[in-house]
Order: sequence, then C-alpha cells, then structure tokens
Amino acid sequence: MPQRRRVTSRSHEPRRRFAEEVRALRERKGVSLRELAAELGWDWSMLGKLERGQTLGSPEMAQALDEYYGTPGLLLALWELAVADPARFKEQYRRYMLLEAEAVSLWHFAVSILPGLLQSDGYASEVLATGGIKGEELAQQVEARVGRRALLLGEDAPTFRSILSEAVLRTPLRDAKAWREQLEHLAEVAERPHVTLQVLPLGAGLHGLVGTAVMFLRMPEGRTVAYTETAYHGELVEENREVERLQRAYDSMRDLALSPAESLKFIGQMLEEAPCDPST
Repeated sequence: MPQRRRVTSRSHEPRRRFAEEVRALRERKGVSLRELAAELGWDWSMLGKLERGQTLGSPEMAQALDEYYGTPGLLLALWELAVADPARFKEQYRRYMLLEAEAVSLWHFAVSILPGLLQSDGYASEVLATGGIKGEELAQQVEARVGRRALLLGEDAPTFRSILSEAVLRTPLRDAKAWREQLEHLAEVAERPHVTLQVLPLGAGLHGLVGTAVMFLRMPEGRTVAYTETAYHGELVEENREVERLQRAYDSMRDLALSPAESLKFIGQMLEEAPCDPST
C-alpha cells in the first residue's frame, strides 16, 4: 500500500494556520510589512502581530487582504475557523463550545454579567481582568470571547433569546465610555430579527434560577442540553430530567420578565442614565 502523502506542511491549528497563510501570501507577493501597510493604510506593527499569531484582527482585515492578494474568501474562511476554534478556550468549555456552534437555537439567563455572545470589547476586557487575567493572555482571551459574537451574524445564525436580570444592567463598568458602548451594542443587537432580549426586574422577587446563569442549546436532532454557571463553577447538563427541571424554572421566570419592547425601552433608559465619558 503506498504511503499517504502529506497534503500540506501548514499547521492544522486554525489560529496558527491563519497566521502562516497571511505571512506566506505576503512573502509570495514580495512586499515587506511596511510596504503592505502603506498600500493598505494600516499600522505595520499590527500586520506583524497578525503574522505572528498574536492577534486575529477583524473580518474586514481578512477581506481586505483577500482582495489585495487575489484570494477571494480564503483568508476570511481561515479567520472564521480561527475565531470559532474551541481550543482557544479553557478545557472545561470546549465541549460546550462545540455544541454551541452546532445549535439551531439558544436561550439564556444572565444573573450577574452579560453572556459572551452579547459582550462588547470593553466589557469583556474588564470582566476578564477582574478574574486576574492580564497582559497578552488578557488580550487573547478578550479576542476569543468577542469573536464568539460572529455566531449571531449571518442569515443562518441561530435564534437567540437572553433574559437579563436587572442587576446586570445596574452594574456598570468602571470605564464610562466602555459602559455606554456596551449599552449601545445591546440596543443594536436587540433589533436583529433572530435575537430577543428581555429584562427581569428586581421587583420580580425570588425565582428558580436565583444565583445561576444558564444557557440552553437546542441541537439539530431535537435534543436540548444546558450549561449552568455560577461565579466559581460551570457544568454541562445533558441528562433529560435535569434539563427539563431547568427549563421549567426558566419558563416560570420568563413569565415575570418585561416584554421585548419594554426591555428595549429599559435599555434605552439605562443609556440615558449612564454617565458621559469625562474625556469627551
């Protein structure tokens, strides 16, 4: 039997593969980082970080590079794979991330902080920093978290519902500008046809999910799994009886929440009350 021929020497790890391809295309073109930066109007040091795998940049950057190199869709596809790569997240989340990527619908309850799918860059940075993450690791974790927002984009995005405890919206960031940007992002996301946001008023009182954030994932074959999370522990729940118990608690709580229209008005009220950035 003939030996299997290696198709490519490129890395099979999505983030590294993206970086390798970006560098290889530039070298094949015969331009330096500074020449490329001048051509595209970007900072050459950012392009260097892109080639070293220190950042993934944005989908707009990947598209612009595809246009420049004449590789329509190649770098954008690699960028999307790198953003969605579960290996970028801690081991305990990897199975959940794989399931989340396949889910046809998601519904969620936020008890104290916004879910990653709704976090702005500034919000993700401050939340992760409070957990002791810093430096380059912080930058990478922020990039990984906000990269998940791509799940809610596109025509084939899953339907998504999130019920936010009022406490989530009453707990601002230290950075006034970043907090306003987060509230504006929520208002924008709430207008998307496949996204439903609701606010659970503090006056609703005690309910079955007090102290527990939960995300339900409905899979293509019809089953539902749940991921519960407290401040110190996360657990993937797949046993039907436990998932049904959580769903009953969720449904009872949803009956106490503001309607989507009322919730959007509430977010607008939070924007009006949010302090202005003192630097502006």
